[in-house]
Amino acid sequence: MIIKVRVIPNSKKTEIVSRLGSILRVKISAPAVEDKANKLLLKFLAEFFEVKQSKVFLRRGHRGREKIIEIEGRSEEDLRQSLETIP
Repeated sequence: MIIKVRVIPNSKKTEIVSRLGSILRVKISAPAVEDKANKLLLKFLAEFFEVKQSKVFLRRGHRGREKIIEIEGRSEEDLRQSLETIP
């Protein structure tokens, strides 16, 4: 499954703020330097979608706030159900 993520770095805690269709707004507690925010984002999304971290890939947007993430390891239907739990 491919999702779009808008990252807000340097937040107090890491959390999903909102969802607009398949676009997630995610606050990350790491700074946006030396790939720290990207690593934390991938780890957080792996935990949220209950897949191994090795099954979450950053496909586009390594240096920007808008990112394209690919998630594998579960059926697309299961992943969509997880997305639906986000307000």
